[in-house]
Amino acid sequence: MGDSTSITRDAIYLLFSGDAELWAIIGVSFQVSTTAILISIPPAIAIAFLLAYTDFPGRRLTISVFNTLLAVPAVVIGLTFYLLLSRQGPLGDWRLLFTQSAMVMGQIALSFPILVAMGHAAFQAVDKRAWETARTLGASPSFAFYTVMREARFGLLAAMFAGYGRIIAEVGASMMLGGNILHYTRNIPTAIALETSKGEFSQGIALGLVLIILALVLNMSLQYFQGKGQVSS
Repeated sequence: MGDSTSITRDAIYLLFSGDAELWAIIGVSFQVSTTAILISIPPAIAIAFLLAYTDFPGRRLTISVFNTLLAVPAVVIGLTFYLLLSRQGPLGDWRLLFTQSAMVMGQIALSFPILVAMGHAAFQAVDKRAWETARTLGASPSFAFYTVMREARFGLLAAMFAGYGRIIAEVGASMMLGGNILHYTRNIPTAIALETSKGEFSQGIALGLVLIILALVLNMSLQYFQGKGQVSS
């Protein structure tokens, strides 16, 4: 019990003492994952809207594909991009393997199906008369789209938070595509895997606390926005 208490105390000290190595790892995680989610959101939301409000050949198949991709493990995504970006792969000339750019690509692939599937569900929950009414009243397509997005904002926000939570905590793709290079591609989950494999638990627990705090902040933010929306309505 004393050992576990000491490890936990050391972890909390590392987290709040400004340890340079620890915060470099945290910085890489947030930089890569934030970049990935910001790139993913606009096209994913546009596709989700099209799937909910338009009818075209292959629409049901497309929805099924995105729903299926939700279950693909991160390590499979990592292996796919590893094969593409390796020297023998079709994109080997780009020399992106073991870089932050490769990690961003893998995390985009992981977050995109979540954003599309949950975004589609959010748009489906909105009364389609909101779009039709806006268009009937002479609103431009972009303004009508904004109107529907405003109605679906809580579902879309949940999709963004879920996508962000998935990619910042995944280890498989980041390990394969980033190579776990200190001060460059070592992020929170890969550092946790490395430190615990060496029997060094203090840093792993400190980084785990960061993920727990992040999950709490995201959930509290969603609850806040939902509560604020209900009050204003």
